This record gives sequence, C-alpha cells and structure tokens, in this order.
Amino acid sequence: MLQGLDIAIIIAYLIATILIGLALRKKAQKSKDDYLLGGKDLPWYMLGLSNASGMFDISGTMWLVTLTFVYGLKSIWIPWLWPVFNQVFLMIFLATWLRRSQVTTGAEWIHFRFGKGKGGNRSHSIIVVFAILSCLGFLAYGFIGLGKFVEIFIPWDVVSAYIPFNVPAEYIPHFYGIIFTLFAVFYSILGGMSGIVWTDVLQYSIMTISSIAIAVIAWHAMGDNTLNVPEGWSNPLFGWELDIDWTGIIDEVNAKIASDQYSLFGLFFMLMVFKGILSSIAGPAPNYDMQKILSTKSPLEAAKMSAFSLAALIPTRYLMVGGFSILAILFYDELRLETAGILDFEKILPAAIEQFVPVGLLGLLLAGLLAAFMSTFAGTLNAAQAYLVNDIYLKYNPEASSKGVKNMNYGSGIIVVLISIVLGFFVLDVNSILQWIVSALYGSYVISNTLKWYWWRFNGEGYFWGMVSGIIPAMIIPLLTDTLDLYYFPVILVISLAGSIIGAYSFAPTSEKVLIDFYKKTKPWGFWKPILEKVKKEDPQFEKNTNFSRDMFNVLVGVIAQTLLVLIPLYLILHENIPFLVAIAVLVICVIILKKNWWDHIKNEENINLK
Repeated sequence: MLQGLDIAIIIAYLIATILIGLALRKKAQKSKDDYLLGGKDLPWYMLGLSNASGMFDISGTMWLVTLTFVYGLKSIWIPWLWPVFNQVFLMIFLATWLRRSQVTTGAEWIHFRFGKGKGGNRSHSIIVVFAILSCLGFLAYGFIGLGKFVEIFIPWDVVSAYIPFNVPAEYIPHFYGIIFTLFAVFYSILGGMSGIVWTDVLQYSIMTISSIAIAVIAWHAMGDNTLNVPEGWSNPLFGWELDIDWTGIIDEVNAKIASDQYSLFGLFFMLMVFKGILSSIAGPAPNYDMQKILSTKSPLEAAKMSAFSLAALIPTRYLMVGGFSILAILFYDELRLETAGILDFEKILPAAIEQFVPVGLLGLLLAGLLAAFMSTFAGTLNAAQAYLVNDIYLKYNPEASSKGVKNMNYGSGIIVVLISIVLGFFVLDVNSILQWIVSALYGSYVISNTLKWYWWRFNGEGYFWGMVSGIIPAMIIPLLTDTLDLYYFPVILVISLAGSIIGAYSFAPTSEKVLIDFYKKTKPWGFWKPILEKVKKEDPQFEKNTNFSRDMFNVLVGVIAQTLLVLIPLYLILHENIPFLVAIAVLVICVIILKKNWWDHIKNEENINLK
C-alpha cells in the first residue's frame, strides 16, 4: 500500500509533466517542425535518452520480467521478436540514410523515394494507414499494461466506493489505464516533441536511480538465499527444445510455457532471427523511433543517437528486470498474482514492487514507471499526430493557417487516444497484442520496406500492393487460428513478396529524376547499377557505396555487444562472477572493433553533417 511520501513523490512528478507541457507550449506552436520534430535543434544525447525512455515502457518491462522469471537467461533471446537489435542496424547505417532525406515523417519519405505520381501517392496512402494502425496498436498495448500495473497499488475496493457505476473485475485495468493516460495526453499534445523529450529525460533519470536500487536489493537477497529454479534456467544457451521444467518448484509455470508456444525453441529462434534481420534491414517502422531520428540535427547525430539509445537503455533496464525477476522467484509465495481468480504472470512486476520496494523508493519507482508509460504513449501519439496532420490534413489543405494546424494537432491527438482506449478494451493481455504487432502486422511491413532501400526497380505500385497484400492477411489470420503469430509470419511474408514483385513489374519504374535524387542523397548499397551509371554521367566524381561487407560485419559485432549488455547486469545480480568478467572482456573487444571499423569511418562520410 502506498504511503504518504510515495504519494507525494508521484504527485510531484505528475505536476512536473504538466509544467513541462505548459512551459514548452509556445515553442511547439511556432511551426509544424517545432511541434512534430522539436525544431530539429534538440541535441543527440537528449534524443537518445528520450528514445531509451520511450522503449523503457511499463508493458514491455512487465513482459521482460515475466520472461526472465519463467525462462531464466534463455529469455534474453525472446525479445528478438521485437526485434530489439534493429537499433544496431540504425546505428551502423540506416539512421544516416534516413536522416539525409530531411523529411518530417515516414510517409513524407515515401514521396522522396517514389515521387508524387500515382504510384507515389498510393504508397504514401498505405504507409499512412499502416502507421496509424501500428500507433493505435502500440497505444492499446501501453494502455492495458499501465492498467494492470496500477491495479496492484491502488486496490479496487478502496476506489470503488467513489465510483458511481459498476466495473467488472476484468475491466478494472482498463479503467485505471484511462485515468492515467490523460496526463500523457496533456503534455504531449501541448508541448509537442520538445515537451516529450524533456519529460523523457526526467523519466530516464528517475528510472536509472530506481533500477540501481532494485538491483542492489536483489544482489543482497541473492547473497542470503538460494535460487530454486529448474536445471538450465541460468544458462543462456539452448537446444532444439526449450527443456525447462518447473514441476515440483512452481508447477503453474509449466502451463504458462505451454500457452506461450515457445517449446520448440530452436525453430522459434530461427524464425526470430529470420524475421529480425528482415525487419531491421527494412528500417524503422513509422512510429516514435523514426520521429526521433528525423528530429536530429544531422545524419551523424542520428547515428550517435541510435548508439546512445542502446547504451542508455539496456543495462539500466536489465538491472531492474533481473532484480525483480530474481526477487519474485526467491519470494514467490508472498506475491499476489491472481486476477478474477486466474493466475496472471504479467502481474509479477507490480506484485514484486509492492512486496520488496521500501517507502520513498516505491514512490520514486512508481513515478518512473508511470513516466515510462507516458513516454511511450506520448512518443507514439506524437507519431500518429504527425501522420494525420502532415500527411493527411496538410496534403489536402496545403495553405492551412498556423491556427488550423494547431487545432488539427490537438484534435487528431484526442481522436487517436479515444480510438486506442476503445481498442484496449478488446485486448486480453500484453503478450497477445505484442505478438500481433511485432509478428503479424510487421509481417506486412517487412518486404516492401526492405525492397524500397535496396532495389532501384521497386516502384510505388509495388510498395502499395506489397503492403496491402501483407496487411489484409495480418488482420484476418489471427481471427482464424490460435497459433503463435510468429509461426505464420512466413506465410504473410510470402504473400507480401508476391504482391510486391507483381505490383512492381505491372507498372513502369519510378521516374529517373526521383531515383537519381534519392540515390545521390541517400547513397544506399544494393541493386542500383542502372541509376549509378546515370549519376556517374552527371557527376563523374560520385563514389558508389561499397560498405556492405563492413556494415554487415559491424552489425554482427553490434548485436553481440547488445546481447552482452543484457547478460552483464543479470550475471552481476546472480553473483556469476566469472561469466560476468568474461562478458565484460568480450564487450570491450566489441567496442574497440566498432570504434575502428565503424565510428572512424562514418564520421568522415560525405554529407554526414548535413543540416
């Protein structure tokens, strides 16, 4: 139960978010770029902290704690569903490619790639649809996660006496989600991107303090107790089958493993890697991550921001995830994990917080986690607003007044929030909507958005039909089967590929002028020979991008480094001293390689400091 000090800290944080929104309101109203991109004058480290803060969300953290509790160190692979290593691809090359476009949104980038003809307009329309769908999905995902979290700390029997209507037990999380969502709506709508970034920096500071404190508590608990877990729990390596059996320890966990459908772990892992590489090489999805990249001052700052996001997020987050997971296992009998009489493993995080965090730190941690929700929610909301305002409203109202744009920013934000809340009522749990977003919906995105970077012949019609032929089965297949979404990802992929190729060859290529402009500015590697020849005729000094091999090697090193950043805090808390030291040594080697083979090259690239 919350004490007076905890409540005071939470209220102080909520007031701070309101003040930030009010303080930055005038700056946000100066122009469209000021509102949606912070005027492109925010420093890379603030955007990096903001991006890390946006990814440090309640729902995702609840999910990671559940995974670590159930699967132990083998859980480090499961977030590859996201895929979490997409930031490495961004850091190495994709963030610079994207930022060179100098556009406002991912949909506007589509016109940069395909032009403004029929094909370009079609592809622009479909990416707006996808962006809004994915934003609504992420908002619903955050909404339900927040509600489940708050329910633990504010018992319904305390609140129900003041509510003039009845709320069924299964919808109590949704009620709480609505209440706390309103704060995120306030500062994000008023302050725009600048308000979001400044609030995120405050949130990240709170979460860092909290994560270290939780890790220290768990570290001391591990020194005084024995961890009762199945054989293989503390080993990140795996075979074809998962082979984790909780029988006789916590029998209920076996039912959770069966429902997750991860038992054939070797197959699951291969599908994750396959999907993850394709999703990552396709570039960022049109949400808050892309908006942060487009908000940087230059392509070099975009790369630095992506690298800093990883370094800021992962160790901090896994100190908390590892700490709470280990405390929950040590003291499982003291946790309350039932909702409406059903055992709910997604409540491990809030239950552990309630049980193990002392007064004062509890208020700070809850404020941080509420802020984490608000950060993700606000960033996603800003992205949705960007598409609605920049790519729909201004497309049909190019001469709109600043007052009209301001009102549209506010109105679109409110509409998106209302729709996401309605969708949240149809969500059973965090895992279900997460699986749909990252497996089914992103299956429709992958092929078209990979081909757009690397193949000159891919045109707007190919992009449109590739996306459509992916989105339709992504919406329908989940209604027809209870199979894990990842397992039908290849089906959606093949359908989308067929739509992309047929669509591309059924229409003429994109205009040469558009392709030449795109290629000269972006300088991607891939299948661009006909366009390269035309560019060389205009500019004999133009040099082809020959960095494919180096970029892929650096990506591999980056993924290894990222995985080590996950393992190191877990080894630390578990008192696994030798693996801890080995992991640090390998990480240092990875950093040295990236310094020499990535950073020393990218900082000298052409147009890398383009404003």
